[in-house]
Amino acid sequence: MPRDTRVRKSLGTLHTRIKESRVLMVGAGGIGCELLKNLVLTGFGEIHIVDLDTIDLSNLNRQFLFGMQHIKKPKAIVAKETAGKFNPNVKLFAEHANIKDAKFNVKWFKSFNLVFNALDNLDARRHVNRMCLAADVPLIESGTTGYYGQVQVIKGGETECYDCVPKPVPKSFPVCTIRSTPSQPIHCIVWAKSYLFAEVFGTSQESSPELDPSENSENAQEIANLKREAEELKNIREKISSPDFAKCIFEKVFTRDIERLLSMEDMWKTRTPPKPMDYTTVSSSAAHVSGSYLAKDDQRKWNLAENFAVFADSTKRLAKRMLALADGEVLSFDKDDEDTLDFVAAAANLRSILFEIESKSKFDIKQMAGNIIPAIATTNAITAGLCVLQAFKVMRNDLKNAKMVFLNKSTERVITAQNPAPPNKYCEECGVDRVAVEANVEKATLGDVVKKVVRERLGYKGDISITTKGRTLYDSIDFDDDVDSTLKELGFAEETFITVVDEKDDDEEDKEDQEMKDADAQEKGKRVNVVIAISHNPEVDLITTPPPIKIRLAPPKLVEPEPTTSTSATATNGNGKHTIDLDVEEVTEISEVSEGPSFKKRKIEVLGEDKVGPNKMSKKDSSAEGDETVAPLNDTVVVLEDEGVITID
Repeated sequence: MPRDTRVRKSLGTLHTRIKESRVLMVGAGGIGCELLKNLVLTGFGEIHIVDLDTIDLSNLNRQFLFGMQHIKKPKAIVAKETAGKFNPNVKLFAEHANIKDAKFNVKWFKSFNLVFNALDNLDARRHVNRMCLAADVPLIESGTTGYYGQVQVIKGGETECYDCVPKPVPKSFPVCTIRSTPSQPIHCIVWAKSYLFAEVFGTSQESSPELDPSENSENAQEIANLKREAEELKNIREKISSPDFAKCIFEKVFTRDIERLLSMEDMWKTRTPPKPMDYTTVSSSAAHVSGSYLAKDDQRKWNLAENFAVFADSTKRLAKRMLALADGEVLSFDKDDEDTLDFVAAAANLRSILFEIESKSKFDIKQMAGNIIPAIATTNAITAGLCVLQAFKVMRNDLKNAKMVFLNKSTERVITAQNPAPPNKYCEECGVDRVAVEANVEKATLGDVVKKVVRERLGYKGDISITTKGRTLYDSIDFDDDVDSTLKELGFAEETFITVVDEKDDDEEDKEDQEMKDADAQEKGKRVNVVIAISHNPEVDLITTPPPIKIRLAPPKLVEPEPTTSTSATATNGNGKHTIDLDVEEVTEISEVSEGPSFKKRKIEVLGEDKVGPNKMSKKDSSAEGDETVAPLNDTVVVLEDEGVITID
C-alpha cells in the first residue's frame, strides 16, 4: 500500500494541493520538531527550514529529532536529516542562519505558499510577521508557555496580524541600578546586553526597554554622569578597526568607570564597593586561554581569566562583522547568535566579579538574557498539530472557518477557539499600504525615490516625511539634506524598507488630485502610511516604479470616552470572559495609560477586598456553562479599553 494512501483518503482533493505546495518553517526547536514531523508525514511537497540555533543537552527532553550525538550541531540541518527519513517523497531544505539575514528578502518570502512560525522570541516573530505582510503570504503563528499554547492564522487585510494587539512591556530596571549599583546577576546581564553591547555594536541604550532612565532629584547627577559614559563608548566605537579595540573597551568599563564610581564615597557606605581591574594583569593571566574554544563550554562557570579570554575573542569577532556592514547598519543581540551571546556572557561575568556578585554559566545567561520559559513536550505536540489543522483551511482558501486556538491548563476544556479578529486599522504593521520597487542603490538617489516613486507614482503632492528604522531620511518641511545622496551612501542594503508618512494636518482637505480626477477620484483626507520595500538590482538603471495603487485614507484619531462613575462591561483575561460591576465608591483613580499611538486605555485602580464588602466587587465566572461562581478581587487593577472591554491585570 502506498505510503500516502490514508492521508490522501482523509484530505481528498486537498492532498494534491499539499503535495505541490512550498512552505517555510522558521524555528526548529520545541514546536518546530513536532511541526516538521507533522508536515513531512502529511506530505507537504517542499519544506524549507531556517534556524540559527545549535543543539544543547537541555533540548533533548522534548526536541525528539535530536540525540546525544547531535549536540552542538545546527538544529535546522539535523532536523532535516532526521525528518527526511519519515517520508522520502518530501523535499527538505535547511538553512543554519538568522531569518533576519538580508538573503531572506521579500522576493524569497513570496516564493512560499504558507509560512509557519515556531519561534521563541518576540523580535524574530515580529520580523517574520512583517515580511509575510510585505510578501502577502499567509502566516501561521504559534507559541507555548508551559501548559499554555496558542495558534493564530494571519493573512494581511483579512485577519489581525501579530502586532495588531500590543504585547506586554518587558520588565525594566532603573538605569542607576544597572549602571552603578548592581546587586544581582540579572543586573549585570542587562548591563552587558542593553548597555555595553548596544552602545558598542548596536543601537544606543536610550531606546532599550530594559532600562528605565527616569530621573529625579536624587539621581539627576548620576544620570548625567552615565550619559557622559555612554558618549565615551561611542567615541571608542570609532576605533573598531584598531587591534587595541578590546583593550579600549575593557579599560573604559572595567577600570575607569569603576574608579569613578568609587570616588562617590556616599554610595558605598552601606554597599560593598567594586574592585577595578587592571588590563595588563588580567590579560597576562589569560595569555594561554583560548576564548573561541572555551566559549563552547557553556555549562560551567568561567573564572576571571576565562571570562576575559572569551570577552577579547568575541569582541574581535563582532568587530569584524561590524566592519563588513554597510554604513548605518548595526548588530542586535540574539541569544542564538554565538558571537553576541559570548560577548554578553563574558562581559556580564566580568562585571559580576567586580561587584562580588555570583557569576553564571553561559547556558544560564542565555536563558536569562533571552527570557526563555521552560517548555513542555506535550504542549508543543498539541500546538504543532493545531498548526497543521489550521494550515488545511488556509490551503483550501477557507479563512472564514479558520480559528485562533488556545491551549489551556484546565480540567474542563483544554482547547478553546475563536474566530480570527479583523485587522486593527491603527496597527503600524498591517494598517499601512505596501509597494515594492527595485533600484540600483549605487546609482539611485533619495531624490529619485521622492520624485519618481513617492511624488509621481504614488501621487503625493503635500508635505511628507520618509523614515527607515526610526531614522528620518527626508522631511519636505525642514529636512532635505540627503536628496542627492545615493541610497548606498544612506545605508541601503540588499533590501531596505522605508515608510512614507502623510504629514497633512487632520483637518486639512486633500486637494492634490484635482488634475487626476476621474470616476474613481481619490477621496479627500489624510492617507495611511506607505511602506516601500526597495530591493537592490544592479541591472536596473536607477529605480523601477510600482504598479498603480490607491492609498487608503487614514482612520480618524482615537477619541477617549468620557469617564463614567459607574460602568459594567465584559472583561477578558486572554481566554475566558468575566462580568465586572464597578461602583463609583470602589474606584480610587482613573489615569491615562498609553501603549503606543494605536492603543490607549484608561486605568482604573480598585480598592482591595479589605476595603470593599464582599458583595460590592466581584467577578462572575462564566467560563463554564450553567455554573456561576463569585470570587472577590484583591487589590485588583482594572483596565478599561476604548471598545468598552475591561481587562483584569
